[in-house]
Amino acid sequence: MQNRQELATGYVERVCSMITIYDLARITGYSAPTVSKALNGTGKLSDETRKTILAAAEKAKYKANVTARALTTKHTKLIGVILENTVMMRGFEHPLFCGILDTFREEMDEVGYDLLFMSKENKNGMSYIDHCAYRNVEGVLVVNPEENDLEMTKLAHSGIPCVSTNVIIPGVCTIVTDSAAAGQVAVEKLLAAGHTHIAFIGPSADKNNPASKERYEGYCEALAKANIPYSEDLVEYCPDWLSKSGYEAARNLFKRTNSVTAIFVASDLLAFGVMAYCHEVGKRIPEKISIIGFDDDRAAQFTSPPLSTFKQDTARIAQVAAEFLLQRINGVPVPDFVHVPAEYISRGSVAQLKK
Repeated sequence: MQNRQELATGYVERVCSMITIYDLARITGYSAPTVSKALNGTGKLSDETRKTILAAAEKAKYKANVTARALTTKHTKLIGVILENTVMMRGFEHPLFCGILDTFREEMDEVGYDLLFMSKENKNGMSYIDHCAYRNVEGVLVVNPEENDLEMTKLAHSGIPCVSTNVIIPGVCTIVTDSAAAGQVAVEKLLAAGHTHIAFIGPSADKNNPASKERYEGYCEALAKANIPYSEDLVEYCPDWLSKSGYEAARNLFKRTNSVTAIFVASDLLAFGVMAYCHEVGKRIPEKISIIGFDDDRAAQFTSPPLSTFKQDTARIAQVAAEFLLQRINGVPVPDFVHVPAEYISRGSVAQLKK
C-alpha cells in the first residue's frame, strides 16, 4: 500500500503533466483562443481546423482544467471578475469595491455561479480574453480595470457578456452611482448652511471614469440654480484619488484664495488630505471651513470631526449588475447605462456659517 508521500508525489506528477490549451496550441500551430473555441464547440472555425485540434487533444489525453462537463454542456458556472489595483492602490479595502463584491458574490451564489478573479499580472501572461477562454467563463464583472486599457476594449467587443460597476466601457452595460445628483445635493446642503464661497476638489475629468467629472457637474448645476457665479479660483484638480493629493490641492486652493468657507471633495480619501492640511494651518473644521466628502470610507466616522459624506448603494449596484449579467449570458438585451442614487450622511464636518 502506498504511503502518503508516494501518493502526494504521484498527484504532483499528474498535475504537472496535465496538458493545457497552450500545449495544444504549440502542438497544432494554432493560437490558444482558436484551440479553446475548437474544444468548446464555439467560434467560426473550419471543420478541418476543429478536427485537427480535437484529434490532437484526444491523442494528448487533454482534459479541461475546470471540469469535464464544460466541454459538453458549455456551462462552467464561472463568472470572471476584473479588479486591478494600479490606480487607486486600495484593492478590496476600497468601500465601493468591497461592498459590490460582497453582494455580487451572494447574488451569483444563489444561482450556482462561482467567481474567478482575473488579472493582467497572471504568471502565464494571458490576456483577459485568453483567460476567459482558458477557464471558459460565462460572463465578466468589471469592477476596476486599468486606465485606457486596450485589452478591456478588446474584451468588450469579444462577445463575452460583461457588465461594469465603476468605469464606462463602450459596448458594456455600466451600473454606477448618480454622482451628478449627489454633487448637486452636496452643494445644496452647504448653501442651506449659509455658505456661498464653496470650492470643489477632485481628480481631473476622465471620459471613461467620470465620477469626479459628474460630481463637479453637480457642483456647477447647484451653483447655477442658486444664481451664484462660477469661479475657477474655487476649483482645484488633483492628479489622482490619494490623500496626499487632497492635501496638496487644499494647499494650492488656499494659497490662491482665502474666501472659501466650504469644500465639496470628490472622495473621502482626498477629503482626509484636505482635513489634514486644514488642521495643520489652523483652519478649524467646521467652525472656519465646512467639508463634505464622498464614499463613506470606514475611517470617515472617526476623523476629527466626523466627515459628512455620501454613501454609495453598493448592494443595489451589485444586484443590478448580477441581474443584467445573467440576462446578457442568456441573450437578453440590457441598457447601456444605469444610475443608482447615493445617500447623504450628515456628520460633524458641516456647520452653519456665522455672519
